[in-house]
Amino acid sequence: MKILQICNKAPYPPNDGSSIAIYNMCLGLISQNVDLHLFTLNTNKHYKSNDSIPESFRNRTNYVAFDINTNPTFWGALKTLFTKKSYFITRFHHAGFEAKLSAVLRKEKFDIVQLEGLFMCSYIPLIKKICTAKIVLRTHNVEHLIWERYIQQTGSLFKKMYLRFESKKLKKIELEVFSVVDAIVPITPKDSFFIKQFCDTPSHTALTGTNIADYDIKKSADFDNLSLFHFGSMDWIPNQEAVDWFLAKCWEKIKREVPNVKFIIAGRNIPNRYKQLNDPSIVIEENVPKASDVYQKYNIMVVPVLSGSGLRIKIVEGLCFGKAIVSTIIGAEGIDCTPGKDILLATNEDEFSNEVIKLLKDANQRECIAQNARNFAIHHLNNEPIAEKLVAFYKNLIT
Repeated sequence: MKILQICNKAPYPPNDGSSIAIYNMCLGLISQNVDLHLFTLNTNKHYKSNDSIPESFRNRTNYVAFDINTNPTFWGALKTLFTKKSYFITRFHHAGFEAKLSAVLRKEKFDIVQLEGLFMCSYIPLIKKICTAKIVLRTHNVEHLIWERYIQQTGSLFKKMYLRFESKKLKKIELEVFSVVDAIVPITPKDSFFIKQFCDTPSHTALTGTNIADYDIKKSADFDNLSLFHFGSMDWIPNQEAVDWFLAKCWEKIKREVPNVKFIIAGRNIPNRYKQLNDPSIVIEENVPKASDVYQKYNIMVVPVLSGSGLRIKIVEGLCFGKAIVSTIIGAEGIDCTPGKDILLATNEDEFSNEVIKLLKDANQRECIAQNARNFAIHHLNNEPIAEKLVAFYKNLIT
């Protein structure tokens, strides 16, 4: 089977949620002897040098990257404001990339063209015009739901008005794309259920799998028992919103109960306002070389996400590393863990704070949750069985 995987972000190194999801999908498809061709935008916001990519990965994926600036601008937003186009999507469309894609489609014959996310849907007309491959949309999130939830949280009236207008256009486009493609691969059962309300397009749910052997659960020499950490790309609005909520609603109560506790904000592109917080118990860990450095050094993982859709890849990583995790209900969407056993869930600020405090004070409960998390990952998040079922779905689709 020959698959063209078209991505809105370069997957290597896999250092944020979506690149991890794309990278692990690549490895899964390769494990099933798929002839994979990876064709990706390389955005300036998440730029990744080709020199940093292992030669073996480039060869196994027939890797091609195209540099592009997708940063939003005032004039860019204004140009699409009174059109049917969504600025969220048009930022990822480039004539040069389209020309290269056209050349690839004319040169090679593919069975499946897999689009990694809605932002690549503007290339569907070109694909349909040139080749007969089945077009599959892999939905990392239901994108318009992220913005609908975020709009409810933002306080800026002007921003709320603009985003509400754009999210309506995005929703219309997204629902149309669900019916235009030949198949959909949601990343969670909840997203799959939502999508099926709007179309009868064939679908197959495939969680983001992992290679469990890559996740070493040993603790580092400077492991800190009284530490909480939030780990994620801090240029993503839902992550900023999550940290802001945790600091405003939970942090002071936790510090009163556990005075020596530390809160670590770790990830990429951390805004200066967090670095300037006048609180010695808050630690900033920016641009961590290896994810394992965070998971092996710090203790309890907090995921206070209030908006978003799809799967929180950092929770997947946390489970694989055997961390005790406290999350909101939205943060843990799509992962079929048992609350109170594999993960702790909270519905409001008091519950969230109390669950964190209990874990900080009770080492036995903390260790029990951590072991259950690792066991869940071993039995439910192994990459190869997930990829095997997906390839079987693709074989049925093309025959």
